[in-house]
Amino acid sequence: MHRLILMRHAQAEASAPSGADEARPLSAAGRAEALLMGRALAERGLKPDLALVSTAVRTRQTWEQMHDAFGDVEVRDEDALYNAPSDVIRRFVEASEDEAGCLLILAHNPGVHVLAAEYLIESAASPAVVDKLSAGFPTGAAALFSVDVAGRCTYEGFLTPRSLGAPSA
Repeated sequence: MHRLILMRHAQAEASAPSGADEARPLSAAGRAEALLMGRALAERGLKPDLALVSTAVRTRQTWEQMHDAFGDVEVRDEDALYNAPSDVIRRFVEASEDEAGCLLILAHNPGVHVLAAEYLIESAASPAVVDKLSAGFPTGAAALFSVDVAGRCTYEGFLTPRSLGAPSA
């Protein structure tokens, strides 16, 4: 793996008709966020070879909005990514190292945010970068990392729908 994209699902509705958190769909703003993020990643040459997606409705819908920007991508729905802590997400990253040149993990906070922060600390990222990510990991955000041959992640960037011009919700 050469690149890793850790991404949080786009903005979801506050509740689902069934009342189940896992069934919450994207809001209209979330659908627009996901489209914007897919285009922005593709424009930067960040096309995943493999996308591991939580089975929650909002993560699946985020991927559905994004996938046209990327073309052909292998996608795996992963139950264990639903509200997964950082150590579980890290195990998915490590298990996929040899499967993809660019891996996208599309999941939930706090796990995605915590893992991104752990990678920053492990790579001795600058205090300014750590501070930027410490400010939060909003819906639709993506932390971008390059990955060396030893599997170490180095910060490349942080994109949010708002930083790309989406109106704040």
